[in-house]
Amino acid sequence: MNTKRLSANMEKALSDQMNKEIHASHVFLSYGIWADDKGYQGIANFLYRHAQEERNHSIKFMEYVLNRGGKPKVNAIPAPPADPKNLTACFDGVFKHEVDNTTAIYKIVDLSMEEKDWATWNFMQWFVQEQIEEETLAQNLIDKLKIAGGDRATDESLFTLDKTLQEAPGDVPLAQNATGNNP
Repeated sequence: MNTKRLSANMEKALSDQMNKEIHASHVFLSYGIWADDKGYQGIANFLYRHAQEERNHSIKFMEYVLNRGGKPKVNAIPAPPADPKNLTACFDGVFKHEVDNTTAIYKIVDLSMEEKDWATWNFMQWFVQEQIEEETLAQNLIDKLKIAGGDRATDESLFTLDKTLQEAPGDVPLAQNATGNNP
């Protein structure tokens, strides 16, 4: 009896996204190493945590495909981009990566609607919400750096930004948990 509950196209799309999440993990790990090497241990720690979060996302895709009777395929992961030239390039890279990931997530949602695969559509809603939070987080990095002075920030401003990101909570609050009293 065939117990596979995913089309071949959906299985491939989900596997591709699993690999995209692994690549994102490597990109953020690479950026974290760059920041650590530059003396930004707080920013590095923030990026390391983000790298782990992306790896966890890849595991969510893996488990879902397996639970639906499929077999995810692990592909070769492309090398991360070259080290950023500065913090602006680093944070811009984080934002660009999140926007690219959002686009890929939306394509899977579109495919699930096209195939009337409501289980996958429902599964993907978590990632739709997550990408709103990820893009907001990345935009906040860019905004904080601009407030600090951007590429012309003083050492004191960069020290404060680094310390702020070091102390940032590891988990981003989920929008679905927001209320009027807790936006």
